[in-house]
Amino acid sequence: MNLYTRTGDDGTTGLYGGGRTTKDATRVEAFGTVDELNSALGLAAAACAFDELSRIIAVLQPRLFDLGADLCTPLDAHAPKEVRITPRHVEELEKLIDAVAGKLEPLKTFVLPGGCELAARLHVARTVCRRAERLIVALAHHEPVGEGVIPYVNRVSDLLFAMARRANQLAGVDDVPWTAE
Repeated sequence: MNLYTRTGDDGTTGLYGGGRTTKDATRVEAFGTVDELNSALGLAAAACAFDELSRIIAVLQPRLFDLGADLCTPLDAHAPKEVRITPRHVEELEKLIDAVAGKLEPLKTFVLPGGCELAARLHVARTVCRRAERLIVALAHHEPVGEGVIPYVNRVSDLLFAMARRANQLAGVDDVPWTAE
């Protein structure tokens, strides 16, 4: 099987369940940014020496692939097998957030992205996640998205923030506080 199909040479891409759309469509931007987020998490995983955080990344990466598949499949598509993000997936993330955040000192100020290398990588993933969220919200203004999609991506960014703080804590590095001038 060739890696190239030539079907996208006209600037379009196929959606799961049939149909094609332009490569700059909001839907494609949304699931493409989720893919970028997954790659950023791969970079974080490569720098992660903490089993606790590695296990969470190992849960997140396949689920982000599911999120991309959900976004690649319009709700009215007639796909043979649909992958959808549901409120159950959001609840799973909330449990992870609570577990990680429960080990952290309460915030007294905003923190800047940084600290140890892993925390910095997790902060980059968090900002990519926020961009994906903005694109998914923009998509939802024009086409319906599944009920769990927007809450899920919102919780992912919260989890990544907590994980970045936890990475600093585990590395013995202070969060970088923001102080207004």
